[in-house]
Amino acid sequence: MIYWQIFLAFFIPGILGYGGGPSSIPLIENEVVDRYGWFTVNEFSEMLALGNALPGPIATKMAGYIGYQQGGILGSIVAVFATVGPSLILMIAFLGLLMKYKESPKVKWMTIYIRPVIAVLLGIMTYDFFFSSYEGIGIGQTLFIGGLSFVLMEKMKVHPAYVIAGALVYGALVIG
Repeated sequence: MIYWQIFLAFFIPGILGYGGGPSSIPLIENEVVDRYGWFTVNEFSEMLALGNALPGPIATKMAGYIGYQQGGILGSIVAVFATVGPSLILMIAFLGLLMKYKESPKVKWMTIYIRPVIAVLLGIMTYDFFFSSYEGIGIGQTLFIGGLSFVLMEKMKVHPAYVIAGALVYGALVIG
């Protein structure tokens, strides 16, 4: 039964997560935190931070880790397949159709309408992470880490992997 749950937890976000990994993250969070209760919001945010520090697509890294946590090696394989399966199936099935209509105004408008939905989902996830951080370490630490991360990434153009690694070190040495 756990393998079926792992499959569904990643197949559904794989189908609905138009736009790649970042758009799938809130959907995966909903499945593993809210629906199945495998992780808390804090655990999920820590896993996401570690996953972002590693190279490669975030959705497959998260699937591999969560699948392994819940069902061992087979669980990891099931989760990764469920993550890439919808895209793989649709790409094979609709490649000809996509090539025929890729310049269609309707297809372009669909993409324009989906972007705000993805932005709202990412905003909700950010709010959840902020609130969880506020409850865990307090408003001062949360604002310091968030503000410093913003300055480093947006103003100084430091790569996000270095900012995440620095926040992990800061958390381990100062907070933890």
